[in-house]
Amino acid sequence: MVAGAPAGRGTALRILRVVLTGSESTGKTTLARALASRHDTAFSPEFARDYLERKHAPLTVQDVEPIARGQLAAEDQALRAAHRVLFLDTDLWSTVLYARHYYGSCPAWIEEAARSRQGDLYLLNHADVPWVPDPLQRDRDDRREEMHELFVSGLRELGASVVDVRGPWPDRWATATAAVDRLLAAEG
Repeated sequence: MVAGAPAGRGTALRILRVVLTGSESTGKTTLARALASRHDTAFSPEFARDYLERKHAPLTVQDVEPIARGQLAAEDQALRAAHRVLFLDTDLWSTVLYARHYYGSCPAWIEEAARSRQGDLYLLNHADVPWVPDPLQRDRDDRREEMHELFVSGLRELGASVVDVRGPWPDRWATATAAVDRLLAAEG
């Protein structure tokens, strides 16, 4: 199912896509789950995390396409369960950015799919919270700012609607909920 098409719980309303994005260990998953709970809707987890957990080896360029296909399937599955808004813990655009960063390019079909499924709102999480070690992390604490800048420039390239999410949890929550509330109000 294509994003924006009528879906979810039998409603004919367009499902809005809110993407939590940014470098690692910035609270994307926590925030995506909390926002989905607040709005009684679905959330789509980051597929690359599950993929890496199952692979038990470092990612390579050969993993980009399977990750992209898995991300698409996970988003589509969550979209079918969504009501009015879907929260994504990263999206296909993150796959594009990481592929470019690590391997120098990204397959054209993935870039095209990412652009066609662009989120309605991107909540860009800043790396101004403590690093929480995770055995699956692909980057290090000292690379979060570098990766953050990659997301800033990538979202600018995409022409995405972006809200910066920064500070301690209460500030992040307030910024994110206000941004989502504005988006929902604008859509009626």
